[in-house]
Amino acid sequence: VFPDGELTGVGRITTAVQDSGLEVRHVENLREHYSLTLKGWCDNLVEHWDEALEEVSIGRAKVWGIYMAGSRLAFERNEIELHHVLAVKPGPHGDAEWPLRPTWAS
Repeated sequence: VFPDGELTGVGRITTAVQDSGLEVRHVENLREHYSLTLKGWCDNLVEHWDEALEEVSIGRAKVWGIYMAGSRLAFERNEIELHHVLAVKPGPHGDAEWPLRPTWAS
């Protein structure tokens, strides 16, 4: 479905971010969230199967169904992860101009 579409590990990502001069401020593993998202997508594909076949071939619909189901299982088993990385460019004196407490937590 996605040739060469492997997910890069969070260690490599944060290293690359830091090497580029940015400061990592927050990292969140979205593995469980993405598993739930894939469950919803799989359920929707099953529920709207006939409509999907009006848009794409049966082969393509099956490939996507298998891909999403397999990906969901891999996320549930912690075989793959997906991270959200938040980074900022520090100012000239090292200030990050980022609140000490995340506003989404207040």
